[in-house]
Amino acid sequence: MVHNLSQINSVFSSFIQELRDERIQKDSMRFRRNLERVAEILGYELSKKLNYKNIEVTTPLGTANLSVLEEQPVLATILRAGLGMHQGLLNYFDRAESAFVSAYRKHSTAEDFEIYVEYMAAPHIDNKVLIISDPMLATGASMHLVYKALLAQGNPKKVFVVSAIASTDALTYLKNHLPDTTEYFIGAVDEELTAQSYIVPGLGDAGDLAFGEKC
Repeated sequence: MVHNLSQINSVFSSFIQELRDERIQKDSMRFRRNLERVAEILGYELSKKLNYKNIEVTTPLGTANLSVLEEQPVLATILRAGLGMHQGLLNYFDRAESAFVSAYRKHSTAEDFEIYVEYMAAPHIDNKVLIISDPMLATGASMHLVYKALLAQGNPKKVFVVSAIASTDALTYLKNHLPDTTEYFIGAVDEELTAQSYIVPGLGDAGDLAFGEKC
């Protein structure tokens, strides 16, 4: 199931607008904060799909019955671009464990590339809720390889994918390669990919915009 928040009018759209705006993008601190804010809202919406339990809390004046998360998810992200969104999710799931995986494109030509996964630091995820975040889902191949790498730590009972912008091609690809029960929380969905597999209109290179251009 794809939850596309751009289909609902809210202040969330302003954060996506700022992420896309090439003038505002020049402020890398604001770009990182907007990634964080987008992830916070996507995380809040995602939280409605999780399981809860009732607890009793003692206040200075009595007791209150409340619903809290039954268990904490594992938050996974793809280095380096995913760090901003990871922080946004961690702001809300503040007791969650974290997993980090590096994935990058190795180009043979401008249009031909392979994706490599080189590093992973992750807790056990067996029978846990796994939330994987990445600002951009262009082809979906990086997300798929990262998911496969994480399986070395166990089989999650539920997978959520969180992204600011996804292409329709990526969502189609992931639906065919991730578990059928995976749910996608997306800020906006764009129709076009270039020959170099960049999303149009997209927003550019999220990692470079957040952390500076790489050599």
